[in-house]
Amino acid sequence: MDPAGGPGHLRSATVVLGVAGGIAAYKAAELTRRLVEAGAHVCPVLTESAERFIGAATLSALASEPVRTSLFDEREPIPHTSLGQRADLVIVAPATARVIAAYAAGLSSDLLVATLLATRAPVLVCPAMHTEMWEHPAVRDNLATLRRRGVHVLEPDTGRLAGGDVGPGRLPDAARILEAAEAALAAAAGRRQDLAGLRLLVTAGGTREPVDAVRYLSNRSSGKQGRAIAAAAAERGAEVVLVSTVPAEPGPRLEVVPVETAEEMAAAVAARAESADIVVMAAAVADFRPKAPAAVKLKKRDGVPEIVLEPTPDILAGLGAAKRAGQVLVGFAAETGDVVGEARRKLQSKGADLLVGNDVSAHEVGFGWDTNAVTILSRTAAVEVPLSSKREIAEAVLDAALLELRAARGGPPGRQGEPQT
Repeated sequence: MDPAGGPGHLRSATVVLGVAGGIAAYKAAELTRRLVEAGAHVCPVLTESAERFIGAATLSALASEPVRTSLFDEREPIPHTSLGQRADLVIVAPATARVIAAYAAGLSSDLLVATLLATRAPVLVCPAMHTEMWEHPAVRDNLATLRRRGVHVLEPDTGRLAGGDVGPGRLPDAARILEAAEAALAAAAGRRQDLAGLRLLVTAGGTREPVDAVRYLSNRSSGKQGRAIAAAAAERGAEVVLVSTVPAEPGPRLEVVPVETAEEMAAAVAARAESADIVVMAAAVADFRPKAPAAVKLKKRDGVPEIVLEPTPDILAGLGAAKRAGQVLVGFAAETGDVVGEARRKLQSKGADLLVGNDVSAHEVGFGWDTNAVTILSRTAAVEVPLSSKREIAEAVLDAALLELRAARGGPPGRQGEPQT
């Protein structure tokens, strides 16, 4: 549910909003307003550098209480401790490379990092920086450290950055941050631990089939939907293996297996499918590959090459044929025509329990977008999920898969004898 549109985990929650010194700090004003509208009590904390980008008076006017900026506030002798203890959630948006590094290393040199170290509340870090900084190994290592400790990280968007160039590093909009905040609070409250005790195998991204040493055949899949499903399942308590052709960070209960081709994905899935309770084939696997890829780069001067294609392994059909009793198999169908008809045909022919169809020719749906609209087909029903965030689509797919699993096993999932939350 939209955090501003009805009851949610943010309602009545105390949220410490940390703002670090990056150009995206100006977006903290909109985020503060949206958090307050969602019912949260917002306590803003600005670093010294952040004050160069946004005035304390602005956030003080929008938030639930005045901005704090210093460890040595005369009003409170130990402000970081009081903030950390009061918080139901700490959000850092934007999170700069410096703040991320200080948090990972435990360097409490300012009020924001001291508060992060002093809290036991869930923490949501929203990095925003230039592409070169975002991709630097030090930043990636520091974020991996935070993820291993259970910190929620909302990866930045790709878009126009300060300076005019385009690339990853842009702070996500307020709606996405609120959605991630709701998920973090829900996970902390244990209200969505209904997948605890289950193992999920998820695939993501479009496979790359080599033509020569430098070129390949692929598709426009970004892997966002598969990654959203894997992240949501892990937060709901499942042990998740994500087989992905696009980069993804591991985390608590989330293992990432990188692959590139359909053959590699088929092998990785086959090695892990038997132990999975639910398999979600969200990847866009190429249907064909060059039969004899060149070992060197093909040259234009040598003329147009004749490329003979052959089918790739049908991973979903193979899983359907080998599916054991009590296992749920979910397939995806990215279509441009009769979506429901094609999805229903694949549901029958592939041996899947659920088939998720979407029209990738529609605006804001499917490949590359942060939103999607799908039809979830089972043997007996079809559920339409209108245009929503990919995280919301992920939750709907997991809900449907869990219902199928309960029906297949005749009762609620989980460890034998363990009550479900």
